[in-house]
Amino acid sequence: MKLEGSYVALVTPFDREGRLDEDAYRHLIHRQLKGGTRGLVPCGSTGEAATLMHEEYRRAIEIACDESRGEVPVIAGVGTNATWKAVESAREAESLGADALLVLAPYYNKPTQEGIYQHFRAVARESRLPIVAYNIPSRTGVNIAPVTLARMAKDMPTIVAVKEAAGSLDQVSEILALTPPSFTVLSGDDSLTLPMMAVGARGVVSVVANVAPKQTQALCDAFLKGDIKKAKALHLKLFPLVKSLFLETNPIPVKAALAMMGVCRPDLRLPLTALSPDNRPALKKALKEFNLI
Repeated sequence: MKLEGSYVALVTPFDREGRLDEDAYRHLIHRQLKGGTRGLVPCGSTGEAATLMHEEYRRAIEIACDESRGEVPVIAGVGTNATWKAVESAREAESLGADALLVLAPYYNKPTQEGIYQHFRAVARESRLPIVAYNIPSRTGVNIAPVTLARMAKDMPTIVAVKEAAGSLDQVSEILALTPPSFTVLSGDDSLTLPMMAVGARGVVSVVANVAPKQTQALCDAFLKGDIKKAKALHLKLFPLVKSLFLETNPIPVKAALAMMGVCRPDLRLPLTALSPDNRPALKKALKEFNLI
């Protein structure tokens, strides 16, 4: 699987009754496909996977697969701190038609590097799908060390990439130095997409693509085509919007932004709460300056 460009970390819209809003979800996906997004990533952190009911998890993946119609890959989120449950979720996502898996490092348990390795090994042995490892220490409490990731890439051929969200360019450089050329690094931080690509990353799993899919893909395309000047200009234009989408815990601001744009409701599930009134003006200003509202 060749992974390049912008892959959207889809939000999960809810309706007035707090249920999965399938119509809004399909509309959001249509916007992504129209905007040139290279892939759909349902049921990740941005999709509030931790609070989805099992049937909602299944349905979110089913709808993404249905709407993609094979045009772009669907990379289903698999995020749990129980290895047996991660294996079950991987099997289920595969049965629903997903093209690949985004497998989160186990959270809360704080496993050793050996435990992380064995967790991914168990998932890789039970699924035929390509796996993108997801490293986000700020949420999981553990960091997938570059040497561990290199070991995984060597021993498990289906682990083809990492969504790297540790916020360290040094770590990105070390990963790329230790892994084979076929292994792909994707940015997990929108504000660092261009800097990460400058040292060898090939794209991003993006939050901002929910609101600005065309521009996020254009940034990646420009860099991949060698137009560094254009990529820099797009990065600087996107930067204030990106910062506004992280004024509070993701996906609080991006859901508020999509509501301001009329794409879906801003509703979240506890323990996440609505964007604070103090932060709404800054978010609205960023959206207006980007001509999104």
